[in-house]
Amino acid sequence: MARRPPTGHDVARHAGVSQPTVSRALRDDPSVALATRHAVREAAEALGYVPSQRGRSLSTRQTGQVGVVISDLANPFYLEILDAVHDALGAAGRRMLVLTPDEDDALLARRLLDGALDGAILSTTLLESPLPGELARRSFPFVLLNRGVDGAPGDVVVTDNVAGGRLAARAFLEAGHRDIAAVFGPPDTSTGRDREAGFRALMAEAAIELPDGRVRRGPFDFTVGYGAARELRSSGATGLFCANDVLAIGAYNGLRSLGVRIPEDVSLVGVDDIAIASWEVFRLTTVRQDIEDMVRRGVELLLERVAQPDGPPRHVVLEPALVRRATLAPPGRRALDEEV
Repeated sequence: MARRPPTGHDVARHAGVSQPTVSRALRDDPSVALATRHAVREAAEALGYVPSQRGRSLSTRQTGQVGVVISDLANPFYLEILDAVHDALGAAGRRMLVLTPDEDDALLARRLLDGALDGAILSTTLLESPLPGELARRSFPFVLLNRGVDGAPGDVVVTDNVAGGRLAARAFLEAGHRDIAAVFGPPDTSTGRDREAGFRALMAEAAIELPDGRVRRGPFDFTVGYGAARELRSSGATGLFCANDVLAIGAYNGLRSLGVRIPEDVSLVGVDDIAIASWEVFRLTTVRQDIEDMVRRGVELLLERVAQPDGPPRHVVLEPALVRRATLAPPGRRALDEEV
């Protein structure tokens, strides 16, 4: 016959404590003496006991799981977010459940609210999404991470994307560029809208025009950047801003396919500073988001909200920074390749 798996009661008898003490000790509850916690863990290890997540959920009314809603796993930026969220939640004793929805927000809300999750991290929310409002109405803990929603009734952690767009525009102007083109992101996202707004604002302050013929928009996708750069090559622009690094890497490849030298013929600047941006083959100048800090703060806000649901929404805005590499230089010259 198969051996019966050990239970919490078995651990309690082995350690000479009560079963509730076992549960608290394995959660590192500070109300249990440190020596008792050690004794319980030694008993659990000796017996091969694995705590039941279901039992823990019943006792704490929490599942230990957090949903992460991401709709674009082809984008390396979101893979880096997932990696950071996994580590941050693991350090807090939580597990991550990834949701990559292709349904409408009403169905997604039902999936989030079915009792399997303690809270959710929303990272690819559209500006007009009703999801944050519905979750807030149901008092379900969530945090908007990376993308915001105007007037969202919940916690938000984002980078200042208007400032990021301004940083990119200033970098082109300081390098001496006056003929500039842009590949902006989707206007139904806060990242796409705000990066474009910041870029255009600083260009306008410098009395530099950005005519429609030098502008393209689309999803944050490699093929969009590739095709847009090939189209814009005939515009005569010496600088090309791309609203994220995936667009910029697509643009890089599109320009190279035409024999364009980067940065001697066209300088290129992206946004995000994903790991690929620093690869030797690209060495992309970009506006950096601190993914680790953004995720750390987002997870902290979410877990605080799970523990204490009441309280006003918190809004954290992080500052971006320009990272100079090899794709930005004065017109007709090579880059200094100074990384700051």
